[in-house]
Amino acid sequence: MADETGLLDAGERLRPEELRALQLERLRASLRHAYAHVPFYREAFDKAGVLPEDCRSLADLALFPFTTKADLRANYPFGMFAVPRERVRRLHASSGTTGLPTVVGYTDNDLSVWADMVARSIRAAGGRPGDVVHVAYGYGLFTGGLGAHYGAERLGCTVVPASGGMTSRQVRLIQDLGPGVIMVTPSYMLTLLDEFERQGVDPRSTSLRVGVFGAEPWTESMRREIEERFAIDAVDIYGLSEVIGPGVAQECVETKDGLHVWEDHFYPEVVDPVTGEVLPEGERGELVFTSLTKEAMPIVRYRTRDLTRLLPGTARVFRRMEKITGRSDDMVILRGVNLFPTQIEEIVLRTPGVAPHFQLRLTREGRMDALTVRAEARPGATPEVREAAARSIAAAAKDGIGVSVSVEIVEPESLERSVGKIRRIVDLRPR
Repeated sequence: MADETGLLDAGERLRPEELRALQLERLRASLRHAYAHVPFYREAFDKAGVLPEDCRSLADLALFPFTTKADLRANYPFGMFAVPRERVRRLHASSGTTGLPTVVGYTDNDLSVWADMVARSIRAAGGRPGDVVHVAYGYGLFTGGLGAHYGAERLGCTVVPASGGMTSRQVRLIQDLGPGVIMVTPSYMLTLLDEFERQGVDPRSTSLRVGVFGAEPWTESMRREIEERFAIDAVDIYGLSEVIGPGVAQECVETKDGLHVWEDHFYPEVVDPVTGEVLPEGERGELVFTSLTKEAMPIVRYRTRDLTRLLPGTARVFRRMEKITGRSDDMVILRGVNLFPTQIEEIVLRTPGVAPHFQLRLTREGRMDALTVRAEARPGATPEVREAAARSIAAAAKDGIGVSVSVEIVEPESLERSVGKIRRIVDLRPR
């Protein structure tokens, strides 16, 4: 357990046997709630030949069918809700860039639980009541900004709702308002770092001591770069709107060894991405979540597509999930080689002259697929430095991953960003 046990809430102080008993009680109630009030789940359970009463142990959850993003889109906008719309206090939605958005709803109690989980996450990251928290996640239908905002307020912090964009202004706010904690996507944090240096301000001189980064996969190399350039602790937060938003799992600052899943509210499984079979603890596969306490939109065995593995708890009683390094639907198969964006990120981060911002463009040349890595140059990089960087990235991809790629070094801040994130894969191949 953490050294400062007096700071932990009641859920964090549960003994393992108490946690398992609470999970089973809440799981059975959530399955009953979903079956009774969501026609989709009633039909899916009946088709699978299971009833909520068939869940007599946590292992019995494997008897129940999965929920996918396609299911949520098929029931757009309110078909997955388990309460009357009048009880829903807030709506969030995904961007819907590849189809209908997925809409999620929250009752008053859902919003309170969400705030509690984000407050727990900020505290696990090293934040404390009274801290100033700079929230640079996007506000709006995206859950990041408001989720972080209300969690920080629940912890007793002062919130700077900076949102995304206006990078030079964000640098000024950080200097003037003295936040101790920043919550932002890791890629936008690196943009802020570049802006500090462009303005001639030492990033290590700020009041920041903790960065809570999420909403996209990031690597240990990126953690090291952020920590060294900013002199802060960089920790990971995990969440997704379909489950609740940020605050499903959090890395603890004292260990930085993976994200503890807040298992008293979200039950995790890891399954084989192809067969759907539940994998033993410690084996890598696709992360699946079932909500235990959600009222407006209970979710049963939601396939996240995120790839990770479950490990025993360390700083908390809850199990850990390894840092997400890729998604099953982000894997690129290029001429028979499996490739994830994080592998390219590792190469870009160690290449002089380029910023840690890149995009992968897939095209088809004749009958063969081709991949172009587009990486942003650092400000001031000369044409010679850019040419050397392109050669270095191409050579490292060939030697380390086993694929031949083209490389384009583009102007700083020229890759399109959305809510602080760069779209990592652009597939231009004909359907």
